[in-house]
Amino acid sequence: MTNQPDYSLINTLPEIWTLTAEKFKDIVALEDPHSTPNVSITYGELYQNIKDFAAGLQSLGIKSSSQVALVADNSPRWFIADQGSMMAGAANVVRSAQADKDELLYILSDSNSSILIVENQQTLAKLRSDLNRLPIELIILLSDEQRSADDIIKILNFQELMELGSHSTLKPVHQTKETLATLIYTSGTTGRPKGVMLCHRNLLHQVVYLEAVIQPRPGERVLAILPSWHAYERSTEYFILSRGCILTYTNIRTFKADLIRFKPQHMVGVPRLWEFLYEGIQKQFRKQSSTQQKIIQFFLTVSEQYIIARRIANNLSLDHLKASSAERLLAKIKTVLLTPLHRLADKLIYSKIRQEVGGNLRTIVSGGGSLARHIDTFYEIINIPLLVGYGLTETAPVTNVRTHSHNLRGSSGQCIPETEVCIVDPDSGQPVPQGERGLVLIRGTQVMQGYYKNPEATAKAINDDNWFNSGDLGWLTDMGDLVITGRDKDTIVLSNGENIEPQAIEEACTRSPYIDQIILVGQDQKALGALIVPNLEALNKWGQNQQITLNLPDMSGTSEEIVCSDLYSQPIQTLFREELGREVKNRPGYRPDDKIKSFKFILEPFSRENGLMTQTFKIKRQVVIQQYQGMIDEIFDYRKVS
Repeated sequence: MTNQPDYSLINTLPEIWTLTAEKFKDIVALEDPHSTPNVSITYGELYQNIKDFAAGLQSLGIKSSSQVALVADNSPRWFIADQGSMMAGAANVVRSAQADKDELLYILSDSNSSILIVENQQTLAKLRSDLNRLPIELIILLSDEQRSADDIIKILNFQELMELGSHSTLKPVHQTKETLATLIYTSGTTGRPKGVMLCHRNLLHQVVYLEAVIQPRPGERVLAILPSWHAYERSTEYFILSRGCILTYTNIRTFKADLIRFKPQHMVGVPRLWEFLYEGIQKQFRKQSSTQQKIIQFFLTVSEQYIIARRIANNLSLDHLKASSAERLLAKIKTVLLTPLHRLADKLIYSKIRQEVGGNLRTIVSGGGSLARHIDTFYEIINIPLLVGYGLTETAPVTNVRTHSHNLRGSSGQCIPETEVCIVDPDSGQPVPQGERGLVLIRGTQVMQGYYKNPEATAKAINDDNWFNSGDLGWLTDMGDLVITGRDKDTIVLSNGENIEPQAIEEACTRSPYIDQIILVGQDQKALGALIVPNLEALNKWGQNQQITLNLPDMSGTSEEIVCSDLYSQPIQTLFREELGREVKNRPGYRPDDKIKSFKFILEPFSRENGLMTQTFKIKRQVVIQQYQGMIDEIFDYRKVS
């Protein structure tokens, strides 16, 4: 591997770009093929742009340690503004331009931001009428749109600021590793957002140690699809760019085409992204003839048996961690016997799938939520190297991650350097025996300084021994792999006193091709219920195969009442009961209380647009429950059980 600069010797993030400009000067750093015109910036140009942006801010009177709000979405200019504001001596406060107006105004007020950088005039217009009551002294547009000349707050567009900076001298600013770098307000699935204080030390930890997961080479390409302001994507971008890679911006509309067009070597994403690819592949399978579908299913079944045997043989099966030498030997023999069929399937089917996603992927990392087991298994079957990591905004964010050499499916991997994990009893706070489930505590260099202006919340989150309470439940294997089982506050307690962790059951249910999304309910009830977003296309295909006439086209042009009527017909009800029963019962650790007794259908998917998902595609469980409380009440009216 090319000798990389030693980033452990620097104190702040902006120092990275001096080193990359020297090392990778003529390599493309940032590329936006979907902007008009297309943008391509080399490492040498990136460093100069960051300096000009910083000098421009300084010439306008930015004060060291000021808070600068950056309300914008993915683009090279976002990155320039992010690092330019830090280089000028400020800490930035980041959020999406698509965020709710009231949320943005709360963040601007709570963060004490004095400068506002916005994506464009449209974003500014959303906020402008309320800005006069906030201490905003300067507004920068990241677009080249003309500013209003008579606005009482000084406004410059991007080109005006860069022109100003190019004729100004950048003044050195004294910063240390403990200097506040950014405030990231938790999007969260409940409650008012809190400002997570991340210093340069927190973020530089990721730049130095993500090398344990991805070993990129200069000039390799990485597609960026997650919000750049989000801790997961942000730390990844800092790391990837510190290694001289090409960061190419994509979006959900062009993602599949861009995989083929740009053939990236590395990607990071949230589970929903990998589910999106998986669903696209399954859709292609369903278009095949009945005979072809049976052949594909045969090979997938054989390959699943092959990889499960291989996991056991290599002591990398979460369900067989205590396998004896004899069991591992038998698994190895089974692996040998199934290898010819698996290789044939790879030649006939899986290699073609890999080409459809570019053919060059060496590493994809899933984080920001739990990855369903069947998705994890599918990518292993088709030989697309998928790793899973764990962390939170408060930990900058990565604490644990699987690696190519130790890829224990179902887990979130081992700790990265300078990180510790402890599992404690949620009630007593005392460590539990190894292998037992409890509350996950984290300690390490990447743990935040605290919540901005919120010492009470900080004290609740970080104890006197510097352990951060993640709010997640999990356990550790003998090898130190972290297995997350759910959120402490998501636990459903049935009326019989049984505690149910919904996440694993929901993941199992989404193995069914007829279930797009599902959320379990049942707090204080006799049994579990579910709200289900069905896959109407797959149901139509099932109806055709069963010679049952269904009126379940795509929602366009079809009344919701008609679709609902067909969904609650006896054949569909029977199908879903069978699907739910099978998938729930087949999951590891099944208990009778896990059974889903009743369910209702929701036709509008949970999404960011309707406010039922966070920006990183996590379902806002409590918001969904609140919105559909009437339907949930019907589920548990046992006189009307579906």
